[in-house]
This record gives sequence, structure tokens and C-alpha cells, in this order.
Amino acid sequence: MDSHDLAHYIEAIDGIHKPWLLAQLRLKKLQERRSNLSQSDYVAELSQIQAELAQLGDWWVGREDEVFRQGR
Repeated sequence: MDSHDLAHYIEAIDGIHKPWLLAQLRLKKLQERRSNLSQSDYVAELSQIQAELAQLGDWWVGREDEVFRQGR
């Protein structure tokens, strides 16, 4: 699955408000651009995505049903 397909999937499941899916899309796009980036630029962008995911922390605690079981 490329980033275009992943973006369509995220839209189809109304996942635009799920930050972990957006991070996955950013990772896929970064993977696709890797050959055009220097090692330091790649690592810097990867570190930024990781840091943003880490900031999510426990935002979902108490919202498990709302966040993870939506549509089931």
C-alpha cells in the first residue's frame, strides 16, 4: 500500500481525526521519499514523527470505546 492508498483508506474510515493514523501516513510518505533525503534529514524527520507520537501519551485513557471501537 502506498501513501495514496493509505490516505484514501484513512478518509474512507473517517480516520482523519485519529492522530496515530496520520502519523502512519507521514511515516509512509517519509519512506517513499527516503531515497531523496540525506541520512540526517531522514533521521530528523523520523525523530519528529516519533516525538509527536510520544506527546499523545495517554490522551485516549477513558475514551477507549470512543476512540478504538468506533464503527464496530
